[in-house]
Amino acid sequence: MNNSQAITTNKGNPLGWERISKLLFKFSLPGIVSMLINSLYNIVDQIFIGQGVGYLGNGATSVVFPMMTIALAFSLLIGDGAASYMSLMLGVKNEKEAAKGVAVATWGAWLLGAMLGIIFAIFIEPLCWLCGSTELILPYAKEYGLIIALGMPVASVSVAYAGFIRADGSPIYNMIGLILGCVTNIVLDYLFVIVLKWGVAGAAWATVIGQALNAGMYIVYLFRLKNVKLTKNIIKESFSCFFKVAKLGISSFINQSLVVILVILQNNLLKEYGALSKYGAEIPMTALGVTMKLFNIIMAVLIGLSGGSQPIWGYNYGSGQRDRVKKTFIYSTIVGTVVMVIAFVIFQLFPEQVVSVFGHEDALYTEFSVLSLKIYLCALPIFAIRMITSSLLQSVGKSILGAFISFSKQVLIQIPAMYLLAPKHGVIGILWSGPISDVVACIFAVVILLFTAKDIFKKPHHTEEIKAEESL
Repeated sequence: MNNSQAITTNKGNPLGWERISKLLFKFSLPGIVSMLINSLYNIVDQIFIGQGVGYLGNGATSVVFPMMTIALAFSLLIGDGAASYMSLMLGVKNEKEAAKGVAVATWGAWLLGAMLGIIFAIFIEPLCWLCGSTELILPYAKEYGLIIALGMPVASVSVAYAGFIRADGSPIYNMIGLILGCVTNIVLDYLFVIVLKWGVAGAAWATVIGQALNAGMYIVYLFRLKNVKLTKNIIKESFSCFFKVAKLGISSFINQSLVVILVILQNNLLKEYGALSKYGAEIPMTALGVTMKLFNIIMAVLIGLSGGSQPIWGYNYGSGQRDRVKKTFIYSTIVGTVVMVIAFVIFQLFPEQVVSVFGHEDALYTEFSVLSLKIYLCALPIFAIRMITSSLLQSVGKSILGAFISFSKQVLIQIPAMYLLAPKHGVIGILWSGPISDVVACIFAVVILLFTAKDIFKKPHHTEEIKAEESL
């Protein structure tokens, strides 16, 4: 072995020395593919339900969407938290603490998933009304929601385990698990909804079965962890660090929880003001629901990109290599912005072709779907800077600031904007609240980044070496 080879093999974890572009490709590409596949669970249901049941069936998925999202929020609370905790602890060479983070996600996903599934099943009808259901949509929403509630535990596992699997250096394994679940979902959607005519129940069962296969593959990975080892003692000790892990996942939790609040209020406003318009109560809610599912596909790219960046940020921040943190942030922001601009062009130039995939049995439904797509997503080009900044702050232990960026968009801006614009401009005003809030939240993100850049990106002195444990 020559000298250069010896140096390379002794550098330790490649997160600390490998080229940033190569690391981003290795971690983010599988993450992006994984998140795209994950987002297809809902969008595939929408497509088959739209073709096999109609827009009232799609309205049911819009009603159940907040319940699914709050379950996702709790899964990310411990999943993303465990991934960040694991990366930070590995950065300071504390493998035992890193293992505790994985253990928290291991048992926490089952516990939270089971609790939420039971609650949703018991209170499904009042929850449907709370989430904006109408009399026409309610039977479909209850049928779909009850089955989704049954599958909450495996859905929680499939989300929570994905974070630490990526952080453990196995993004490809994560991606394969999601592909298995998604392909199963697509095949069963066609079989259950189109062939067997099971309607929304068929779509729900297809989703749950796909998630169960995905979760099963992730459970197997617990016996193949590379950087940490789970033991009975580690699992017992992990109960005491639940809040340390949750603290690092709070930004993701708040992001998703605020989406739930927003969608519930939005659905109810669309129902109220839609009834006063030519579109009726059901069309605006269903159409915007489809738009938000499409939006989630685009956001999946940013989430996957951010998720792939998190191990790089966390490790290098923990080890004091701040120049690598900065370079990763710049690269990921540029890539994310390019993707958002491409999506913006497609949605603005070809909206009719996009919305036709979800059914077109009603001309008013198609008309409002096009308006929804063009207006609600017109600020896509600036999304990357906000999302990636929030993720960066979470990865380096500044979770509260990261959460504030999302809080400002949903609560401080968009919700008040909806209530201000709806009385005068009706359902169209509700659509415009989206891009207005995106612009203002992006400004907040840039300001916060400028104020924190010195701490995040400036290399610390040797005598001020970071002790990540003390910041948790």
